Amino acid sequence: MKRIFFLFNLAVLLIFCISVPNLKAENVKLAQTGFQFLSITSDARAAAMAGAMTSAEMRSSSLFFNPACMANMTPFVDISISHNKWIADITHNTFSLALNPQAGRYGVLGVSIQSTDYGTVLGTRVDMNAQKGFVDTGELSPSAFAFGVGYAKALSDRFSVGAQVKWVKQDLEDSVIPVTDSTTTTKSYELSPFAFDFGTLFKTGFKSLAFGMSIRNFSKEISFEQEGFQLPLVYTMGVSMDLMDFFEMTGSDQSLYLTIDATHYRSHPEQILVGLDYKIMNLLSLRGGLATNNDEDNFTFGFGVSQFGLMVDYAYTPFGVFDQVQRVTARFSL
Repeated sequence: MKRIFFLFNLAVLLIFCISVPNLKAENVKLAQTGFQFLSITSDARAAAMAGAMTSAEMRSSSLFFNPACMANMTPFVDISISHNKWIADITHNTFSLALNPQAGRYGVLGVSIQSTDYGTVLGTRVDMNAQKGFVDTGELSPSAFAFGVGYAKALSDRFSVGAQVKWVKQDLEDSVIPVTDSTTTTKSYELSPFAFDFGTLFKTGFKSLAFGMSIRNFSKEISFEQEGFQLPLVYTMGVSMDLMDFFEMTGSDQSLYLTIDATHYRSHPEQILVGLDYKIMNLLSLRGGLATNNDEDNFTFGFGVSQFGLMVDYAYTPFGVFDQVQRVTARFSL
């Protein structure tokens, strides 16, 4: 029975992976969601592996990909802090914390934070009486923030579930709107909806093979003006395995994890994400990744160094016309 269940899940994943690249061009989806900062990957390990983390256990960082993957963490506490110098001088930072009381008996509780600084932009409004057709309204400093609380529980030694609720805020600051030729009014553009993440993780029992599924950024429809939109909803199914399981290497302290995700976005072409993580002596990790259907950042690279419960990860992503993106993450477990 277990073998049949394993083969069924593998068949579903293969069918989905094969069908995604064959989607027709008329299914292109653009500009259907807002709050896109929720789609940015700032965790350096994940970014180096193209974001293919749906079935990878990353302790507190799993809150950004699949909360169920947090369920099997063994340390009492895990903390991660990431800094991402994103494109167009945008800064995106994340923080996550997970607590594991009673060795997972009552589940694992986690907290996540995302913060985005868009810098400053010059505000203008139309004014046909001005020589240039517009007048300055001063500098604007838009920002975005998300705070989440998550919970994960291993229901058995093979199956885990997890969920997260997030309070999300985006502040585009004030707009100066002309009412008549001589009068104006000011309107604030700030929204703070709730979003929800759900996930599962299934360990097949066949060596280290695992399947994960997640739904992220589920929300109600919101609007700044008349046109409504939703948050960047994404459905993901992933599979991962340590390829070293196939080799008889007694006493070898190394691993080669392969992760593959198939993603379905509300406002983005479907993607296949592939990541590799080669770890030597639990000290040094070398990573690479590939993402399909991306205009600029197909290949990703990175490494990690860990010792005494502390790990530092780095990711480098060539980004076409935007040059490159670099991310750094520090983790601590106790």
